[in-house]
Amino acid sequence: MYTGEVAAGPGRIAQRYKNETLGDEPNTCSEMSLLRLTATALRASPTTAVRFAAPRLQVIRLMSTETQYEHILISRPASGVGQITLNRPKALNALSSALFLELNAALEKFDGDDDVRALVLTGSERAFAAGADIKEMKDKDYANVYKNKFLENWSDMTSIRKPVIAAVSGYALGGGCELALMCDIILASPTAVFGQPEINLGVIPGGGGTQRLARAIGKSRTMELTLTGRNFSAEEAAAWGVVSRIEEDVVGAAVKLAEQIASKSAIAVQAGKESVNAAYEGTLHEGLKTERRLFHALFATKDQKEGMGAFAEKRKPTWSHS
Repeated sequence: MYTGEVAAGPGRIAQRYKNETLGDEPNTCSEMSLLRLTATALRASPTTAVRFAAPRLQVIRLMSTETQYEHILISRPASGVGQITLNRPKALNALSSALFLELNAALEKFDGDDDVRALVLTGSERAFAAGADIKEMKDKDYANVYKNKFLENWSDMTSIRKPVIAAVSGYALGGGCELALMCDIILASPTAVFGQPEINLGVIPGGGGTQRLARAIGKSRTMELTLTGRNFSAEEAAAWGVVSRIEEDVVGAAVKLAEQIASKSAIAVQAGKESVNAAYEGTLHEGLKTERRLFHALFATKDQKEGMGAFAEKRKPTWSHS
């Protein structure tokens, strides 16, 4: 199974920063050893020591607190926004089991972070994700995939309560298309190509493609795409309602949209996501009941009082997210 390249995430950036300034010291360089180096510098030049200590101590703390990943990169590109970037460039971000374990872990961590209120998921310009890792799958048999519930954890991300925006550029095929469909909003670059080509491998989609795509574009189109394996363009995806819109700078647009969502009441945003999803998970009657229940529940929140009060007073609301 392809192991990918070590992600150039916060820890690796910090390590490179440390090596450039401290030399080739062990990776376990502690804050205490850094303080000793700072004390030495202080004796030589107090001004230099102050400039040396503060930013580097901050970097070392970042190394010790941020989770390190091999197949993804994590960042916080804007206020209230977390970003996850798939990072298996040599494999066109093929979705291996190891990558999905990291993805789910990162999503869960962001979901529990009160400072993050919306998420962006993206890949590279060439490929959002070109599919599942066929090299990993090709030798599996029925007993193995059934006993181990193969692909079951792919749907874990749908339990994330915060909105997830997919920024799709290049290939989003097979599992990559299914991953995008699991997100709450999809933005696409003009180069985006979607598809469920599993029929060409003698199988069918196994990560939700036949179900989520049918809910997005209807039975007839989904049947055609599933049984022929034909890809479809960003323009088709926009016309069919698979994506919200096409953007030249798709990651920038996704971050901007996430920042806009993050500026709203977090508790109302989560209720809105739950209510919209209910439209796809039951009958109209059940969906309406869910919507009313959530609408009524928001009257127990401080943000409802603040939002309606601010509207009446013609001022901008200040959300407490409670």
